[in-house]
Amino acid sequence: MSSVMDAGRSAAPDAPLIALADWRLPGRGEAALDLAFQHRVRGIQFDLGGPGRGPWLDAAGQPARLARTARCAGVAPLAVAGNVLNDLGLTAPEGSLDAGRVRDVLARLLDAAGELGAPLVFVPSFRRSAIDGEGAFVRTVAVLRAAAGEAAARGLLLASENTLAPRAALRLAEEVASPAFRLLLDTYNPVAAGVDPVALVAGTAGHLAGQVHVKDGPDGTAPLGDGDGGIGATLDALAEHAVPVGALVLENDHRGGDRERLADDLDRLRAFAERLAATTAATTTTASAETVRTAETAGT
Repeated sequence: MSSVMDAGRSAAPDAPLIALADWRLPGRGEAALDLAFQHRVRGIQFDLGGPGRGPWLDAAGQPARLARTARCAGVAPLAVAGNVLNDLGLTAPEGSLDAGRVRDVLARLLDAAGELGAPLVFVPSFRRSAIDGEGAFVRTVAVLRAAAGEAAARGLLLASENTLAPRAALRLAEEVASPAFRLLLDTYNPVAAGVDPVALVAGTAGHLAGQVHVKDGPDGTAPLGDGDGGIGATLDALAEHAVPVGALVLENDHRGGDRERLADDLDRLRAFAERLAATTAATTTTASAETVRTAETAGT
């Protein structure tokens, strides 16, 4: 599974895997796995948890239990998110208590992913971790570079989820400068921040993770495709720029427990996955034909 999920960057299957984010569901952990099984979903991302965010994912024995349950359900653990970092502050000054807490959370994220068999760990940069100036940018690079080195040593990938504009996002990836580092694309977060996700894909395609968060509308409650996120155009850009997407992860807000709304969003996501696969195939065919024409022209 890790070869498909990028560990993220290998060739995608005919259609990307459909996945859930457990922090956007009415239940976490095993309850989320049960929901995935019932809805024929074959992938899941887990959140590490923490104060105000649910039980710690890495509590004694919990990763092993979840890994066993996931195998029984036929649901692949795809990633572990460190959403608690938004409360701690990834940009906390070196030597501060919060910086020590951040290092601890990053180590726990990598440990949990390893125990679960998830190939990707991702670090969000929102609220207290927002990259809102040059100082925050430089500090984020330093923290992510160190964490990416740890991820590489464990055979994992580390990704940053942020709302940087294309040029700044590319700079982040280039300055972290690790083969184990990726940028995690969300179809709506850039829109909310005034960033064009199509331009973001075009500017950072070579650095994007193979798992993509999909949500629509400012509160994540608009049915996929009915909000102002322009999901179709973003997915078309991924195909155009040959980004090998292994999983589309539903991140609309389903914590209210409306099963019909969840089923509808999953149906819509499956349709988007088929669209991405078809567009990718068409783009690949066109590119191959152009390569042949160019070779023939050069031969003459």
